[in-house]
Amino acid sequence: MKLFNAIEFRRPSRAALLRWLALLGVVLLALGLRFYNLDALGYANHYYTAAVKSMLESWHNFFFVAAEPGGSVSVDKPPLGLWIEAASAAVFGVNTFGVLFPELLSGIISILLVHYLVKRQFGDAAGLLAALALAITPVVVATDRNNTIDSTLIMTLLFAAWAWIRATETHKLSYLMLGAVLVGLAFNIKMLQAYLPLPAFIALYFFGANEKMWKKLLKLLLAGGVLLAVSLSWVTIVDLTPASQRPYVGSSSDNSEMNLLIGYNGLSRLFGMGRTSFSFSITGGNGLSGGGLGNSTLPGSGARQGGNGGGFNGNGGTFNFGNLFNGGGMPGGGGGMMGDEGQVGFLRLVTGPLSREASWLLPVALLGLLALLGLKWHWPFSPRQQAAVLWGGWLLVTGAFFSVAGFFHQYYLSMLGAPIAALAGIGLVELWHMFRQKTWLGVCLFAAVAAVTLWLQFHTAETAMLTVPWRVEVWAAAAAGIAVVIVAALHNRRWLAGAGFSLAIAALLVTPGIWSGLTAVYASVNQSLPAAYDGTTRALMDSGGLQVDQSLLAYLEQNTQGDEYLMAVPSSMQGADYVIATGRPVLYLGGFMGNDPVASGADLQKLVQEGDLRYIYYNSNRGGFGGQGQGSVISWVQQNCQVVTGYNTQTVDQGNPDGTGGAPGGMGTGGGPGVFSAARGMPISLYDCLPKY
Repeated sequence: MKLFNAIEFRRPSRAALLRWLALLGVVLLALGLRFYNLDALGYANHYYTAAVKSMLESWHNFFFVAAEPGGSVSVDKPPLGLWIEAASAAVFGVNTFGVLFPELLSGIISILLVHYLVKRQFGDAAGLLAALALAITPVVVATDRNNTIDSTLIMTLLFAAWAWIRATETHKLSYLMLGAVLVGLAFNIKMLQAYLPLPAFIALYFFGANEKMWKKLLKLLLAGGVLLAVSLSWVTIVDLTPASQRPYVGSSSDNSEMNLLIGYNGLSRLFGMGRTSFSFSITGGNGLSGGGLGNSTLPGSGARQGGNGGGFNGNGGTFNFGNLFNGGGMPGGGGGMMGDEGQVGFLRLVTGPLSREASWLLPVALLGLLALLGLKWHWPFSPRQQAAVLWGGWLLVTGAFFSVAGFFHQYYLSMLGAPIAALAGIGLVELWHMFRQKTWLGVCLFAAVAAVTLWLQFHTAETAMLTVPWRVEVWAAAAAGIAVVIVAALHNRRWLAGAGFSLAIAALLVTPGIWSGLTAVYASVNQSLPAAYDGTTRALMDSGGLQVDQSLLAYLEQNTQGDEYLMAVPSSMQGADYVIATGRPVLYLGGFMGNDPVASGADLQKLVQEGDLRYIYYNSNRGGFGGQGQGSVISWVQQNCQVVTGYNTQTVDQGNPDGTGGAPGGMGTGGGPGVFSAARGMPISLYDCLPKY
């Protein structure tokens, strides 16, 4: 009893209880939007799901993020995000929940992190509004419901933001090193995309830490060294591993992770596909001889024949930068391949189609940034100015990149969700403070920002809908709220002004909230590349399911018993679903989109002779649909294999990363959940390559 008497139990105040209930409401809303009809998402991005299944087959596949169980080629991303998804799938199974759970959890944690980071400096109201804004950002909802690993990236960067904030406040080197490590880990989720907020983090510490300049510079240099070491650790290990002992590096032009980093996942994102080329070489044992397939081997097979070009030569120990900006490199179109990213320019993010993704509260966020900057400057920066550097820097640098970038997907704009949400929450609370201090200036600014924001929202909505049914009601609510604020200002009634502000703010949140709901219900046209609702009104059914020709699968399984590979296909587009369906190796001859020289004709001959491969699903007239470097494959198939009648179809190498341009039952047979129809595909036939051997 004495112990209990010594403990003082305090009830939370009514205000504290209401704040907790409000945060709980935001989290429940976020959960509802993210878990609604989750099973209908099927396997989401089939390319990544097939990779997860492959990674669970062996530690070798796990470490090198093999795209298919045979380990012929790797995924075109670094490993950390997929490692987490594989761990989840190991517990829950390779199913919808198993592959999506890490992203769903990351999305909820990100909402809580934004709430905490904003609340700790600007109060509960700002934190709750920021959390709510992020919870109903349509592209964030779409991305959290997909296994494209961006949600894990954003969560990691928000943890990094916390560490950099603490380093700025405390001057402790440990927090700065932690921040560097976290950004390095984020790099190992999506490579250079993780560095978009980095200038803001560095500027936060440089301008905000209250210590001598030489100390700040020295600490930042140390942090930079740690950042690079963590970022490049896995890349270096892979590139130093002989090519014969690992998968071909998918979407690189010379079987090098460094090439993937600088090229496909770097300069090509800025300048567009087909605009840049990059070569890199570093000692790696029995690696590639030039850009071809050198002395490397498919797992379990013999040596490959070499090619030409710069690359992973196994002899040198120097960096070889060549052919930069020479127009070579990855075949394909310019920016925006596989999607519609709008026109490059200053207004790109506030015009269709990109405005549908994350820009719903952008005017309010920009006002919040201006309010934080203020007119009085301090050295080192005040906490308010530090917040402007952190969130404003993240927003402006990332927004500038996506305004000019030549190649990205719409869901990448989820990177804008956190800074816009944080600044919007701050901006709305700053308007309230301004109203209390300079009443009529606050009223005028609030009315102006509300009008601009609503105009942008309805203009954006009209890019996807002929009419916006809730337009009149929202305008009326906003006008009523501002009218109440004016009345309260005239009669000096603060509680009435609060009610007016709340009503008008609610009006600003209606349209993005509805759009997020529509995103959860209808955004199913391309499950592989998530995006906000685009006006399509076909409800989710089985559009995320497998596109497998059951008769073909039965034939292959009956006739490949004892073979390592179920078949060889032009790319992951045709093979990912068969990997998911069977768990068996499917040789992606051209990697992700058919552009990689993963195997040569000599490789195929050796695999067939050794009894590891019998069937090739291919277009022997035009090869893989990227076609680059696959001349020997085409020639070998034409000379050594014969068509198996009854399995011809149409397929594509662009669109869904499961290759589907078609209805269930075939490899892209037209009319289903793909971006490309059968008419734009190519005929593909099943070849039996065993009879000659």
